[in-house]
Amino acid sequence: MASPREMLQRIRSVRNIAQVTRALQAVSASRVRKAEARVKQTRPYARKSWQVLCNLSRQPGRNFVHPLLTKHDEIRNAIVILVSSDRGLAGAYNTNVIRYALDAFQQSTLSVGYITVGKKGRDILLRRRKKLLAEFSDLPEEPGFVDVSAIGRLAIDEFLAHRADQVWLVYTTFVSMLRQEPASQLLLPFEFEGPSIEQTASPVQMVENNQADERESTYLYEPAESTIVDRIIPRLVELQVFQAVTESLASEHAARMIAMRNATENANELAEALNLEYNKARQKAITSDMLDIAGGAEALTRS
Repeated sequence: MASPREMLQRIRSVRNIAQVTRALQAVSASRVRKAEARVKQTRPYARKSWQVLCNLSRQPGRNFVHPLLTKHDEIRNAIVILVSSDRGLAGAYNTNVIRYALDAFQQSTLSVGYITVGKKGRDILLRRRKKLLAEFSDLPEEPGFVDVSAIGRLAIDEFLAHRADQVWLVYTTFVSMLRQEPASQLLLPFEFEGPSIEQTASPVQMVENNQADERESTYLYEPAESTIVDRIIPRLVELQVFQAVTESLASEHAARMIAMRNATENANELAEALNLEYNKARQKAITSDMLDIAGGAEALTRS
């Protein structure tokens, strides 16, 4: 059994850990509110841009088909944009999204390369000896579109160069403070009802059923269809990547807040249990000392 001094040191260390986790919980709680507000602000625009891509891909009588809307003849190579975090202490957040991506392509015959956003995903893929094409880390605390657009541009360049026949986007959707779910999205080539890795729908992909039955509108282009489409489609594809990063960032802060709250509660419970054990050990030592004193006093009276 540990000595009372060792138990006091352990209690002190556990309480110090509880103070750290409580501070991390407060920081994450502050950040998740801002991140949630950003998700709610950008999600309608991202959803509407996805619907624009839907209409562009199904335009009747169009005489120009953009390469990003065209399927390759053979599907051999795929790129997965995997969004994780730079830091840990977020519970199962990183583990869930990375396992989701790896399991999805475990039985696939495609040659899969990864573009990682976040150090945690990069490190795990390197340990698993996966093909890593590029990595993006140390993004700003509140990344803007300019900070993320290079990720989408890289995927577009790989697709247009025919080094990738499919581009998948794997990230974590922010459902609520207590619920974050991994999601997948076929980014390129664009398909309105494209397959999902595990048939998981993204909130960005959600389009109301009644809108699917509406008559398609025919767009009028000025100055030229090719000029406008060449600019708008890559921009909208990059926007989907930006929305995925925004969703993942809110999910990360929410997961870290919950994990740190649980860690604080567990540390407090452990400190109370250790304090109880310390009091028992201290009481036992005092009782033993009192018995020794009483025995010594009785021996003196007898002598």
